[in-house]
Amino acid sequence: MRKLKNIMVTGGAGFIGSNFIRSLLKKADFRGLVVNVDNLTYAGNLENLKDVHAEFADKRYFFEKIDICDGANIRDILSKYEIDTIVHFAAESHVDRSILGATPFIKTNIEGTFTLLESAQKLWVDSDDKLFLHVSTDEVFGALDLTSPPFNENSPYKPNSPYSASKAASDHLARAWHRTYGLPVIISNCSNNYGPWQFPEKLIPLMILNAFEDKELPVYGDGLYVRDWIHVLDHCEALQAILEQGKIGETYAISGETERSNIHIVTTICDVVDRLMGRALGTSQKLMRYVADRPGHDRRYALDSSKLRKELFWKPRRLFENEISALVRWYHEHKKWTDDVRNLKYLEFYDKQYNRG
Repeated sequence: MRKLKNIMVTGGAGFIGSNFIRSLLKKADFRGLVVNVDNLTYAGNLENLKDVHAEFADKRYFFEKIDICDGANIRDILSKYEIDTIVHFAAESHVDRSILGATPFIKTNIEGTFTLLESAQKLWVDSDDKLFLHVSTDEVFGALDLTSPPFNENSPYKPNSPYSASKAASDHLARAWHRTYGLPVIISNCSNNYGPWQFPEKLIPLMILNAFEDKELPVYGDGLYVRDWIHVLDHCEALQAILEQGKIGETYAISGETERSNIHIVTTICDVVDRLMGRALGTSQKLMRYVADRPGHDRRYALDSSKLRKELFWKPRRLFENEISALVRWYHEHKKWTDDVRNLKYLEFYDKQYNRG
């Protein structure tokens, strides 16, 4: 089993990254440092890690506000903290935003990944005890029809949006740096995540918050687009298993193997919100509106995680139907967080908090 020491997490103030940092620091057999490198763009929010900062700051947890395209500063961090493990989450990740404007996706997802790989290659001359875990998405494989078997690690890449194309490019760079330069790289591709601290533009938090506020619930097209959902903490546990036991040069598909149509997700949320708010069942569903489909909308994503299950003995432990009620309650109890995130007030607060402007 690989012994982890000092870990740099890129994009650690984002949804998945913040959950990963929290779960890692609370892991009984990990006693190393975690350095959170995040540029605090719109979806990066240090409020996600307020409890971590209070308990671990300047002891085992450190925050560095850095753009991953800034190679000089990235190399300084790798040296300063004697980083032996990089977990690379940082990415522009919203398909709709990529359709409206692809430039930041190309810069962060491709140029940023290149900068990280190049920096690690230059500093990790002796790479026997080092690891670069590149965290990616199932969207790089393109779309499935409703009857096709799920994608797996050997599926060809066929990205259909600027976002997925940029992530596919970053996967190829990570693989090339391993094959060409011997950099110790592992790639993971994960299905759709849900859970606490997710930015409100994503499907599940958007529907929850709009239902709370009696706002329209927009559903693309016919609502029958299917996604494979996994709870973010199951994803974090899979990544920890890969860090500890994964084979260098391999790719691992991570999936909750919980396929649900968008319309099923929305109606389930509506019913949970109605019960929580004491409304008549069916009230929130009246807010649903079918809207024009987005360009290049993939019909279905699904992943086969049997390799991860068999080789690393991981499996998801959280069922969607059990978790969605708790998640709706979480968003109800964290109204200030969601209000601040949607108003972007936290950016000004954290600039002052960390004396960065």
